[in-house]
Amino acid sequence: MVKERFTRGGCIIIPHICPLVVHGLQMLIFWESRLVFLATPKAGSTAVEAALEGLANVAVQRPAALKHADLRTYRQHIEPWLHSVTGDRFTTVALMREPVGWLRSWYRFRLRDDDEDPEHPMTGITFAEFADAYARPDGKDVAHVGTQSAFLTHGQDRVDRIFRYEDIETFTHYLEDQLDCAISLPRINVPPAVDVTLTPEQETRLREVMAGDFTLYRGL
Repeated sequence: MVKERFTRGGCIIIPHICPLVVHGLQMLIFWESRLVFLATPKAGSTAVEAALEGLANVAVQRPAALKHADLRTYRQHIEPWLHSVTGDRFTTVALMREPVGWLRSWYRFRLRDDDEDPEHPMTGITFAEFADAYARPDGKDVAHVGTQSAFLTHGQDRVDRIFRYEDIETFTHYLEDQLDCAISLPRINVPPAVDVTLTPEQETRLREVMAGDFTLYRGL
């Protein structure tokens, strides 16, 4: 079936290269489709927002506690409101990135963030050092970026539909079926080219620390 493309002012909102700087992640709510997109940090969510914000009935931009809502926050604050208004349960969807690749994305993001500041906390830090700090409770705060599993799960509960970032085409097809429109994700936030290699020993240790994320990722 050929799906209609969403338009605004005669322009098709299916960008291929996005020149815009998107400030922060936000939850997207699609009312008619009873669908909620939770924006996992550093897992392609900015591109999804750039493509779909114009389709969403609600784009939560503030307060920050709700804009960056993880599953726990959604269940406690957003879901009860949606149910009280519609009487329905909305399906939650999100992306998840391969865990080591996810941390590499965080490292590139931290480097890019104010990289001209000589006092920047990332100055001179290699990815191996960043990964070591992430793995240590007493490591540098700049490397303490949480986990994807903590964002996507709460106890035995988890986001209804989690898609691998590395298989984003499957996610795109799912959205097209749910929203009944053609979708092409833009290419934004192109990361800087930096060395993100680890020795086998370093990667083994990192994988041990990220065991919870790997368990969730393997089950997708």
